[in-house]
Amino acid sequence: MSTNYYLDNEDMRFYVERGIDWEPLIRLTERDFKGPDAFEDAQSARTFYVDVLEMFGKFVANEVAPHTRALDSDPLHIDEDGDVHASPAFEAIFEKAKELGLHMLAIPRDLGGMNAPLLLYMLNAELLARADASTMTHFGFHGGIALALLVYSIHEGTTTFDPETLEIKETRFADAIAEIMSGEAWGSMDITEPDAGSDMAALNARAYQDEQGNWFITGQKIFITSGHGKYHIVIARTEPAGVQGLGGLSTFLVRAFEDTPQGRVRHVEVVRLEEKLGHHASPTCSLSFEDAPAELIGERGKGFGHMLLLMNNARIGVGFECLGLCMASHELARDYAAERRSMGKTIDRHEMIADYLEQMRTETQAIRALAINAVFHEEMSQKLDMLLRAHGSLSEVERAAHEREIRKHKRFTRRITPLLKYYASEKAVEFARWGVQIHGGVGYTKEYGAEKILRDALVMPIYEGTSQIQALMAMKDALSGVMKRPSAFVRRLAEARWQSVSGKDARARAVARLQVRSLTAQQHLVMRTARDKFGEVRQRPISTWIDELKHSWDPKRDFSYAMLHAERLIRLLIDEAVAEILYEQAKQFPERGELFDRFMELAEPRSRYNLDVLMHRGDRLLATLREEGENHSAAAE
Repeated sequence: MSTNYYLDNEDMRFYVERGIDWEPLIRLTERDFKGPDAFEDAQSARTFYVDVLEMFGKFVANEVAPHTRALDSDPLHIDEDGDVHASPAFEAIFEKAKELGLHMLAIPRDLGGMNAPLLLYMLNAELLARADASTMTHFGFHGGIALALLVYSIHEGTTTFDPETLEIKETRFADAIAEIMSGEAWGSMDITEPDAGSDMAALNARAYQDEQGNWFITGQKIFITSGHGKYHIVIARTEPAGVQGLGGLSTFLVRAFEDTPQGRVRHVEVVRLEEKLGHHASPTCSLSFEDAPAELIGERGKGFGHMLLLMNNARIGVGFECLGLCMASHELARDYAAERRSMGKTIDRHEMIADYLEQMRTETQAIRALAINAVFHEEMSQKLDMLLRAHGSLSEVERAAHEREIRKHKRFTRRITPLLKYYASEKAVEFARWGVQIHGGVGYTKEYGAEKILRDALVMPIYEGTSQIQALMAMKDALSGVMKRPSAFVRRLAEARWQSVSGKDARARAVARLQVRSLTAQQHLVMRTARDKFGEVRQRPISTWIDELKHSWDPKRDFSYAMLHAERLIRLLIDEAVAEILYEQAKQFPERGELFDRFMELAEPRSRYNLDVLMHRGDRLLATLREEGENHSAAAE
């Protein structure tokens, strides 16, 4: 058994020691090394980060991993006062985390935190999830909600900065941030309702104002992770009946309770704890808001945008959580296979099992490549944005340069985040399933823990946006890009085709072949969508054609073929993105070429398969759906 989850993670150490471009991120985080407590240079900061990772890796291996069985088996319960109690092992872990100050890791130094990058926080999340996913989930809602409140305050203009040092002078939610980072409290993100899961436009929890302008919320929220905490970021409907859908939503901070000299006064009731397949140590709560006092965050009617800001970080966090699960599955299966003998040799020497283990290793490394790039660019965009808002003395040229940098990082993050969430969560389930299979009969028992990893993994493609939602987001962005800039798309496709046959080396040609398949799939979906739309328009008077083609697009009807194949497209996009990242690594670090080659052995054949299915399957099913829809409409009339 490992004694340090960081030191035994060779691939993570590659990124920390050489693969991450720390200099610009550290310079932003340390504000050009200004301030009395700032590090004097990037190397000093990196030394601190490594010390934190080594300390955290030891903490997880020795204080969390030995207790996974107790964390899984000891039940949660609600007492008669409405307070939720976790297992003694869970409480002990978080008491130790509080003593070590782990919840203040990414909080700015100005507010009493350690001022470490979010990237470091995410690396720690992977280490923790490798030991126990539900512990990692709860851990994320300590520092994560505090950072979200700070970001929201900066965006609404209620955080002020020193114009010279750029230090935070004051921020609106300072009391909540201080309490969360101390470990005395935590928060949650309250979105889902009984009749509104992925469809946020159907949310019904309502916020209203009294005559003095005070806000209150009434409604139900379900499936709220760590919803027994004090601080709740709540999305609720504020606008009148005429403003429906996403435009009627606003964001609020609700304090679930207040501790007074007369005792605890509750504003939010934990109605039920969900009995889940996995994640047993993590409380998943159903909540009731009955005229709960609330504080409006930002502008009313902007709740959906606020949710996206919060959800983007959450989805990257899920990527790192899934990384931990993939590591756990691979490690457990590898060690068991190295000891279990069958037919005269250990089963890791049998060809099929060796293939499973190598795929698990390779794709876990591929996920990490996506995850680290995603959080790096997300953090760069957010910190550049914060610098822009804090700095009052930038010239127009400097401000324009900053804005270009922000757009560049945001474009990358927007592209990569749904790919990461989809890939990591789907592979977490697949590898956990393989882990059970490699263990054979004992994998179906609780003796080795393979079944626990599978139970914990199964929620990953569901929460923080299902795999299907991620696929639809990626499809929408990809096809919108083609339609907005068709000439640029044609040039990209032509360049990729040229590189696929004339690239300077075999690896460059292999990357180009994946790009050609991805771009060909996008081209096919756009052309098929246009063809179907034009076929429909031709049935109408010619005088209406231009208006119909410009304006009368129904996403549910006109993009049905693209929606059918969204998951195949996102798999093509994933293989393309990972190959590009690993190829750049192989050019800079020749020893990474072996990983690139292993990954391409998997990506090349499956990209051919996904493209073939996308281009040749679907007409029969879509015709059946249309016919059933027409019959249903006729019956309704």
